[in-house]
Amino acid sequence: MPESIGTTGLIFNEPLLWEKSSRGRCGFSLPANDTGDYPVDPGLAGEAPDMPELSECDVVRHYTRLSQWNFGVDSGMYPLGSCTMKYNPKLNERQANLPGFTGAHPLLPPGLSQGLLRLMYDMERFLAEINGMDAVSLQPAAGAHGELTGVMLINACHKSRGEHRTKFIVPDTAHGTNPASIALCGFKPVALASGEKGILTPESVKAIMDEDVAGIMVTNPNTLGLFEENIREIAEIVHAKGGQVYCDGANLNALMGIVRMGEIGVDVMHVNLHKTFSSPHGGGGPGSGPVCVKKHLEPFLPVPRIEKNGDAYAFSYDHPRSVGKLHAFYGNVGVIIRAYSYILSMGPENLRKASQLAVLNANYLKENLRGIFHLPYDRPCMHECVFSDRKQEKNGVSTLDIAKRLIDYGFHPPTIYFPLVVKGALMIEPTETESKETLDAFVEICTVIAREAEENPELLHEAPTRSKVRRLDEVFAARNLCLKG
Repeated sequence: MPESIGTTGLIFNEPLLWEKSSRGRCGFSLPANDTGDYPVDPGLAGEAPDMPELSECDVVRHYTRLSQWNFGVDSGMYPLGSCTMKYNPKLNERQANLPGFTGAHPLLPPGLSQGLLRLMYDMERFLAEINGMDAVSLQPAAGAHGELTGVMLINACHKSRGEHRTKFIVPDTAHGTNPASIALCGFKPVALASGEKGILTPESVKAIMDEDVAGIMVTNPNTLGLFEENIREIAEIVHAKGGQVYCDGANLNALMGIVRMGEIGVDVMHVNLHKTFSSPHGGGGPGSGPVCVKKHLEPFLPVPRIEKNGDAYAFSYDHPRSVGKLHAFYGNVGVIIRAYSYILSMGPENLRKASQLAVLNANYLKENLRGIFHLPYDRPCMHECVFSDRKQEKNGVSTLDIAKRLIDYGFHPPTIYFPLVVKGALMIEPTETESKETLDAFVEICTVIAREAEENPELLHEAPTRSKVRRLDEVFAARNLCLKG
């Protein structure tokens, strides 16, 4: 095995807190009681919970040891990229944790929330400007929630025109949640295959577009990491039949300051603040999926809307054509604050540069890995590049084996087996923050793993061997969930 950036030294086995507990041990001290004793009514009291008894040292070491079992974006390269976790400046975390924000109760009257309302009002303007759209709602709590909201807006728009459309076009390079969002709104998803170049062709859209189609849901850049360069012509085809164009903007990290979707025919799109604009969300959230629309869809946006009257900001519910309220209070505010801080600290030029570097890094990996892994679509990519295990398959080595072996060498595995349009897919997204030295180290390790696949495939079948736990039965774990404190 070549020298690795990973090691197994000082990684401890760690029992549960309850297993470490020792009766009478205490990790805190309360101030002296200066108010007297006031016994609680016995009818209001029950059995005390079974809490572990531990010293401060026990607790600190417990959680520190658990943290050492994990690989995080603060530890090393996370080639899952913005899709799951890109490195974000810590400054934005600090801003979201300012006492004025963390202490603001969501039921505060507008008169006591002017600063926060102004921040969110400005944030809507920022997102509209970046994407070339006219109006924005910050309410949706995540990307899939944004998708649902966007399709609801399209549905409401058609109904307001007295139209009853039943179908929605979904390309095979869309995100997996797209068909679900469409079905939840009562539409029938109509699958559309991408062309030989991995992108949609106007001819294929034209062949299935009719007056029953409510719209098309395009992920751009798509899940192959390729820009849908025919989007303007496709939009004209859809619009000519009265349909709407939805853009899944989850991959905006490749486009900030470069492409404004509203100017190339998109009517509605959602963006993932937690992917593009500085909010770590590995492990499931919280997220934020604002929806941006063109003018004709603005009347249907969720309520409340944030309005500015003179120098004052307020929520407005007086929008009779709105699809209604979609989130408790007004979205996940902490994520919105981080994104606001990110946008202000970067400015237009650096937002554009971040996207340019993300695209440059992905293409650097694509060119340096093309001889190592099979490249199904040999064209310039955007923020991510997609390979497959076709070269290693002949030796009985799969994408999963490659991903597990990367752990032995200190790299988090990339996204695997997605997009579905590529058999044995290996999707790599380095993002804008990784240096050339880190990318070169990743290429070197991939080269070693490819050689191992040729010479000793069993090494990959047994991987990982240097991690805290060996290869897990993921199907069994998913179907027999067992959680312990």
